[in-house]
Amino acid sequence: MQRLLNKQVVLGISGGIAAYKSAELVRRLKDAGADVRVVMTRAAHEFITPLTLQALSGNPVHGDLLDPAAEAAMGHIELARWADLVLIAPATADLMARLANGRGDDLLTTLVLATDAPVALAPAMNQAMWRDSATQANLQTLLQREIRVFGPAAGEQACGDIGPGRMLEPTDIAARCAECFERGLLSGRHVLINAGPTREAIDPVRYISNHSSGKMGFALAEAAAEAGARVTLVAGPVNLPTPARVDRIDVVSAADMLAACEAALPADLFIASAAVADYRPASCASGKLKKDTASDAGMTLQLVRNPDILATLATHAQRPWCVGFAAETDDVLGYASDKLTRKNLDLIIANDVSQPGIGFNSDDNAVTLIDRSLTPQPLPRASKHKLARQIIAFIANRLNSPA
Repeated sequence: MQRLLNKQVVLGISGGIAAYKSAELVRRLKDAGADVRVVMTRAAHEFITPLTLQALSGNPVHGDLLDPAAEAAMGHIELARWADLVLIAPATADLMARLANGRGDDLLTTLVLATDAPVALAPAMNQAMWRDSATQANLQTLLQREIRVFGPAAGEQACGDIGPGRMLEPTDIAARCAECFERGLLSGRHVLINAGPTREAIDPVRYISNHSSGKMGFALAEAAAEAGARVTLVAGPVNLPTPARVDRIDVVSAADMLAACEAALPADLFIASAAVADYRPASCASGKLKKDTASDAGMTLQLVRNPDILATLATHAQRPWCVGFAAETDDVLGYASDKLTRKNLDLIIANDVSQPGIGFNSDDNAVTLIDRSLTPQPLPRASKHKLARQIIAFIANRLNSPA
């Protein structure tokens, strides 16, 4: 079931008595970590209310194909693009017939036609309807189109008949949904990442900071989520959109960032990609500091050390597997190796920020990975998104290897 973590599932509900099980199915999918959006046919409304499904899924329920409000927000094309899986449970004989004939006369069937995501059906109908030659012919058509079919089960039915046609139980359907996805490299793992700069206040309008854009950390968060991890991203002040399926916590100062990282524990992996200010003003003025116009004397600012977030988590009672960054301008590998040993890290990622076109504020980077063996493994210049996937694959290999 871990394969459902962070997956986006559109649950279609057609009009059958088994729709009462759909509420429990939403809960089982949510419990496994999936985000669920429900689409109902008109007939489904006769068996279960949208309000129930909205409360359980945490998302608005969709029903009308030509709903101006839906088209402006999450219409059928957006739903089709959003879905990692379209699951229809229950799938009635009528719904199967319409799908087999390529119909697009309501929101649910139109969505199925428009999506590139896998489609799965959980049939539910009277045993005689299931055995009917037309239904069986429609079934074969759908299977030939690589639509997955879960069930049906056999047993006593609502009408009193006994035979095949019962919808599978929600737990079984959720398990089969999980099997639609390959196991990610970080499935079941909690990954904590910090990213971006910190700002250390001098007075209410001035601060000390650096040039970090946060792009590398955000790319790593996106890559970790793609690998199936539950990702917590603690971000300093940056102007970047939150990657899909990532929980973001915004902070400002180094102290704020440390508190947020500690509060996010336990985690399996901590990637410290943030450019945390080493020092902060000893005190922050309550009002804006004024320039002394009577003389040309400068201003002396007393600085004190900030807490070392990476070193703190590397010695924490709930210590995760720790990855650091070393942004250097000379003797890059030497300083990085020293930092790895000194802070008791599992891996350090070194990059030469003096090189033009890579590092701070750029879209590309080139790094060298150094693990406890102190054997450098260079990753040549590439986009930060591509490098992030390579780094996550390297880390996942280490995490998943026997000690």
